[in-house]
Amino acid sequence: MSGSGAPLLEVPSAPDLTVTVVAARWHEVVMAGLLSGAQRTLASAGVTEQRLIRVPGAFELPLGAAAAAARSDVVVALGVVIRGGTPHFEYVCSAATEGLLRVSLDSGKPVGFGLLTCDTEEQALDRAGLAGSAEDKGAEATVVALTMALTLRDLEPKSAG
Repeated sequence: MSGSGAPLLEVPSAPDLTVTVVAARWHEVVMAGLLSGAQRTLASAGVTEQRLIRVPGAFELPLGAAAAAARSDVVVALGVVIRGGTPHFEYVCSAATEGLLRVSLDSGKPVGFGLLTCDTEEQALDRAGLAGSAEDKGAEATVVALTMALTLRDLEPKSAG
C-alpha cells in the first residue's frame, strides 16, 4: 500500500471489534513507532477491546497471530527485518509473510500486515511513523485490518427475523 497510486485510507469506526496487536521485539525504535501508529489508529476507530502481545522476532509473528486470531476479531502483526549479509533475511521474510497469510486464510480473520522488510535501518525508520517518517506502516496495517473485518462482516448473510 505504499508509493504512488496508494489509496487514501480512512480510519473506520469499529468500536465493537476486538483487536490484538502482535508485535516483535527486534529494532526497538522502529517498533515503538509502529506500535504508536497502531494504537493511535485503534483509538481513532473507537476500539476499546484490544490486547498487545509481544513475540521475540518476526519469525514468531505467525504463531502469535494464530493464537490471537482464536481470541480476536482482528489481528495486526508488526515487525521489522533488515537485510544483512546472509540469506537469513530472505528466509525470515518469506516464512513470516507466508505464515501470516496462512493465519488469515485458515482463521478467516484479517491480519494486518505491518512487517517491514527493508534493506537498511534508514528505510525502516522512514516507514515507522516516527517524527520525520514519510510513512506510518503501523497505522496503515491497522486501518487495512479493521477495514477488512468490516468488509467481511458486510458479506455475512443477514439473519431472518
